[in-house]
Amino acid sequence: MSRVCQLTGKRPITGNNVSHSNRKTKRRFLPNLHKKRYYIPELDKWVDLKLSSSAMRTINKVGLYEFLKRQAKKGFNVGVDLKK
Repeated sequence: MSRVCQLTGKRPITGNNVSHSNRKTKRRFLPNLHKKRYYIPELDKWVDLKLSSSAMRTINKVGLYEFLKRQAKKGFNVGVDLKK
């Protein structure tokens, strides 16, 4: 299962662990993902999404349908048909 947010496209990035003696070893920074089920009243359907916390906060702010429309306009494949 890939660790990618379905709506924002956030994915793991790489960096370094830096010890006290300044030695560097590779590490991964993983996105804060959650599985969440949302109801879209405009489409009268439920969707299961794997989202980052930042995407969940944006959905709480502007609403799921509006957020899906914005992401589709940016070119993301949102996985939901936005037409009734």
